[in-house]
Amino acid sequence: MKRKRPIGLKIIVAYKAVLFLLLILTVVVLLLALNNHSRLIAFSESYILESKLSLIEEFVEAVINKFFAQQPNTIRDSAILAGVYALVTAVEIIGLWYQKVWAEFLVLILIGLSIPLEIYELAKGITLLKLAVFMVNIAVFLYLLRFVIKKARVHKR
Repeated sequence: MKRKRPIGLKIIVAYKAVLFLLLILTVVVLLLALNNHSRLIAFSESYILESKLSLIEEFVEAVINKFFAQQPNTIRDSAILAGVYALVTAVEIIGLWYQKVWAEFLVLILIGLSIPLEIYELAKGITLLKLAVFMVNIAVFLYLLRFVIKKARVHKR
């Protein structure tokens, strides 16, 4: 008999799927930037030199300068890490969708390990995005913990 997926589990899978798509997009952008690093630097320098900077252009300039201050190795390493994280996220999604116990524990462990890092990031400076990610991860962690404990109690009987 097919087990019905709880709504909370479906929401977590959807959240992880969005994260997976963002990670894949990040990998693609980083690899494109790496392949065109010298041309992008030349373009950004000529664009910035030719324009009179407004507030929006100043922000864009700051982002471009920060990004291109990175060495190609750093961009490559970031793409590799994002790719590995995307693969792990895909494994989590598949395991959770099929309600595998190992996937529930994998997600619990990985989110549990990320929470102290997120607290550290929040201590350095709170932004809406950091706070939102932290709150969602806390909610996912607590839901899965409760779900796993409840499931263990049912199987014990």
